[in-house]
Amino acid sequence: MIEQEGTFPLPPFIIDLQWFAAEDEGRSEDPTETKLRKAREEGRVPKSQDLNGAFVMLFTSTSLFLLAPFILRECIGVLRFFFTRATTASIQNTGWFFVFVRYFMKLALPISFVALVSGVAANIVQNKTVLFSVKSIRPQFKKISPDVIRFFKRSFFSTEGLFNLLKSLIKITAIFFVSYFTIRNDLFMFVSLLGVSLTQSIFYITSLAGKVLLEVSLLLVVFALPDYFFQRRQFIDSLKMSRQEVKEELKEQEGDPLVRSYVRKQMQSLVRESARNTTDADVVITNPTHFAVAVQYEPAYMTAPTVVAKGSDGTAYRIKRLAKEAGILIEENKPLARALYTQVAIGREVPYEYFNALVLIFTKLDKFKTHAQRKR
Repeated sequence: MIEQEGTFPLPPFIIDLQWFAAEDEGRSEDPTETKLRKAREEGRVPKSQDLNGAFVMLFTSTSLFLLAPFILRECIGVLRFFFTRATTASIQNTGWFFVFVRYFMKLALPISFVALVSGVAANIVQNKTVLFSVKSIRPQFKKISPDVIRFFKRSFFSTEGLFNLLKSLIKITAIFFVSYFTIRNDLFMFVSLLGVSLTQSIFYITSLAGKVLLEVSLLLVVFALPDYFFQRRQFIDSLKMSRQEVKEELKEQEGDPLVRSYVRKQMQSLVRESARNTTDADVVITNPTHFAVAVQYEPAYMTAPTVVAKGSDGTAYRIKRLAKEAGILIEENKPLARALYTQVAIGREVPYEYFNALVLIFTKLDKFKTHAQRKR
């Protein structure tokens, strides 16, 4: 390296290629529904500002084009009103202000209303609903910290920054050519404006401006569509999770794996105990498909019939299968089965109000027939 006398060598300008790497390195898993819902509650949704602006400009320019005759008449009216009174009325007259406000409201309100509605409509189209979150408008001072390096990296050496730069250059170029060719096609008309009245010239220029505005608006809508899909992809990428984060979220939702294993073992133990108790029952009362309640009654040491096992769906099916294998009476009684299943816990005695229904069932059993004959 050749150095001139009295000068210092400048360090080479090196761009770290890691700046182009994904900022979410290590986060390869798509966001879960829980994370997407939390982001939505915080007001973070995929949204293209270009699409919002294109919608607002398209509908606003369309309304301007349609309302151009009305707007022009009102502008001429307000100019005529003030100029005809400029030499006869005092400029300090407060009534002039209210006249100006009235004309301004007539001109501005329709356009402002269209812009507001189109902006809201663009957000609804993108998010499929109206979304309002206080968190999204809450001031966060950490976001305004003077981190120049991070700003430079994010603006110029990231996927989003490069995409926005390229998009802006393409839009500016396209808008220039659309405006240029539109005006050039009507350029010969400008010469003929010398022979027409001022009103006709104004009408022609405003119509040409409206035409350019409409064409540019349509062009912006076309450019906004790719940006919409790009922003959706960027939003999903920003919410991507590592495998450890997915595991932690699953643990929060379903509990610790050790706790789940313990609960599963307890449930299996209850099922096995319920199966053992079923073989001791005298009768199984069914719904017939949804509920099964096994009831035992030993007059020698029980004061009332007792529920020894019960279950629904799959457990009910196992109880009925075990009862059938053991030769236990299976009695279908929908109201009684539902009542015992919902009101009586395992190991508890059957309430007195169900005794009559149980007596009719127990009298079908041989041992209770023998017991009744002995009592006589």
